[in-house]
Amino acid sequence: MAKDRRKQGRGRAAEPVSEAVDGGLAELVPDRERPRARTLLIDGAPQSHVDLDDPAYLDFAYQRRLGHIADLAAPKGRPIQAVHLGGGAFTLARYIAATRPRSTQQIVELDAPLVQFVRRELPLESGWRIRVRGGDARAGLAKVPEGWADLIIADVFSGARTPAHLTSTEFVGEVRRALRPGGCYAANLTDGPPLAHLRSQIATVREVFPELCVTADPAVLRGRRFGNAVLLASDRELPVAELTRRAATDPQAGRVEHGRALMDFTGGAAPVGDADAQPSPAPPPAVFR
Repeated sequence: MAKDRRKQGRGRAAEPVSEAVDGGLAELVPDRERPRARTLLIDGAPQSHVDLDDPAYLDFAYQRRLGHIADLAAPKGRPIQAVHLGGGAFTLARYIAATRPRSTQQIVELDAPLVQFVRRELPLESGWRIRVRGGDARAGLAKVPEGWADLIIADVFSGARTPAHLTSTEFVGEVRRALRPGGCYAANLTDGPPLAHLRSQIATVREVFPELCVTADPAVLRGRRFGNAVLLASDRELPVAELTRRAATDPQAGRVEHGRALMDFTGGAAPVGDADAQPSPAPPPAVFR
């Protein structure tokens, strides 16, 4: 029976599927090079990529950078407890389930129709310990027991922008509450020149966590184009050397900033609280052309 379902899945993958969700029009577009892989787009903007045959495959550069962090969050293969703020197509949760069997994971996703769409078209393996909760990311985070998580990943976008209430020191403080000592917080941030949002987010996270670094495409860090930057923070020393090696050897090579260089990059940016938090900037229209 499983073999028959697999064949049917391969047949369906030949055509895109779409459905209206709360965030707009969700589309799953087949990957011509991978029979059971699809890219999720919301209103034409690529969100994530999933290969049902190989959930450890990460196609998007920013997701590979998050994957590097998941790899380094604990000794290789050891199960972890992870929280994913923002669901998308559950790409990183699938990755952790495949690379760290018996991990326990929670996904918090506000867009219930999107969750139903992804569950139907890209079902999770039955043996994976993944719970999907509906609701706002910050409200869902507040329900995570204190010190429960080894890893918290924030990848939340509404209309291609991170909501303001997920950019404040109060939010980051809630992240630290839910992390165990030595746990890691990873956030997918988007920005473009003059990088004011990225710099303020580094300053904001630094108010809560003593150790942090940022990894991204060098062109993004130089303010030459709009793109993704992944921030990693913890209360322990970070695996900067190994993260730097992985970023440098990635198919889309990245750079890691930390220590004094990261402080210089941040400049005089100030942390933001709930009272003055702003959503991340909207990407230029050309980004998705």
